[in-house]
Amino acid sequence: MLMPKRVKYRKSHRGRLKGRSKGATKIDFGQYGLQSLESCWVTSRQIEAARVALSRYIKKGGKLWIRIFPDKPISKKPAETRMGKGKGNPEFWVAVVKPGRIMFELEGLPQAEAQKAMILASHKLPVKTKFVVREEE
Repeated sequence: MLMPKRVKYRKSHRGRLKGRSKGATKIDFGQYGLQSLESCWVTSRQIEAARVALSRYIKKGGKLWIRIFPDKPISKKPAETRMGKGKGNPEFWVAVVKPGRIMFELEGLPQAEAQKAMILASHKLPVKTKFVVREEE
């Protein structure tokens, strides 16, 4: 699963999920993309599940880019623990996804096949998405 090799701080604040994505709103690498329509945290397990679904469907046909990386640690306190005694330990890693963010890109497939692959991947993600095609300049 994806996670950073090292981070400056072990625990982070939760932050806010408002506004649109600051970057990665255009398709830069492939021909087709999967764009987020909502804000949410996407865990490293969900990214991996979507990657497996995509790569199984496209087999060796196309090239895949993953444009999100889980670099935010989410901490949890153990179940049935009393209040206080500090912040819990980091349990898993998430990528903060905001509306407009391109999460996955594909290349080297017909559009119908790419769309089917992206729909399969979107079922693994906790966010509403839309299939986008690169505009030719």
